[in-house]
Amino acid sequence: MDLKRSWMFVPGHRQRMIDKGLELNTDVIMLDIEDGVAPSEKDTARKLISEALGRARLPNCPARFVRINAIGHPRMDADLEAVVRPGLDGLVLPKVETAADVLKVEAILNQREPALDIERGSVKLLVAIESPQGLLNAAAIAACSARVIGLMFGAEDFGRELGLPTSREGEARDMLYARSAMVVAAASAHVQAVDGVWVDLKDTEGLWNFARQSRRLGFSGMSLIHPSQIDPINSVFSPTPEEINYAQQVVKAYEEAVARGDGSISFGGQLIDRPIVERARRALEMAKMLGVGEEGSKVS
Repeated sequence: MDLKRSWMFVPGHRQRMIDKGLELNTDVIMLDIEDGVAPSEKDTARKLISEALGRARLPNCPARFVRINAIGHPRMDADLEAVVRPGLDGLVLPKVETAADVLKVEAILNQREPALDIERGSVKLLVAIESPQGLLNAAAIAACSARVIGLMFGAEDFGRELGLPTSREGEARDMLYARSAMVVAAASAHVQAVDGVWVDLKDTEGLWNFARQSRRLGFSGMSLIHPSQIDPINSVFSPTPEEINYAQQVVKAYEEAVARGDGSISFGGQLIDRPIVERARRALEMAKMLGVGEEGSKVS
């Protein structure tokens, strides 16, 4: 699974923001035609996004996803007509509540990809869970299509459905159950879990704390709304030099134990068996994928 740590929303009707977004070090830009765009600007967003998808890719540029309007909404067909084209890496599907919602989009993609000379199945789907019904169906949604690479938690809409206060409470502790349940649903289908945005741009400490909490809950990435949030999120969701070093020691010690005929070992005062070793190997695989070495810097 090719994990993406930072998923940045970019308003699709703002040319300057699109231009900047294509050059940022976020892992993914989500060019938006949905909530971030007023009804009167939808056509402009479709046009600008389509043009942006047609541009040549810069080295190390972010993946290009597009958040379309809600499935079944009359605007959805116009969105797909405009943005499903070469250069599109994936779609963000908002307010999904059933697997049938996802399969409707998959059927359209199955028709459009061959007609546009796009490799079949190459347009991936990040599915936003934004309601109690969506959460209850999240495991089925995550597993319904090979195109689904992750679930994203839509905290603001979910909070509205629950009748929560307008202002967020601390590290979203009021949504711990919902967020944890979504992580479990994603893990059950072996897809990525992406947490919702940290909305207070002035509270940098809050962002760091929220991101660390997200990672502890099992999320492997976060959505975001401002370039200043990219580096903290990429940092939190990347293995630290200490984690890499410890994982290497665990794997080495375990392999030596297996060679002696032992199935588990005591390492650093902790019992180490296969599940822990597999987690260590996963951390090393992620570090390799991100090009991060023991010193915490990119390696070539």
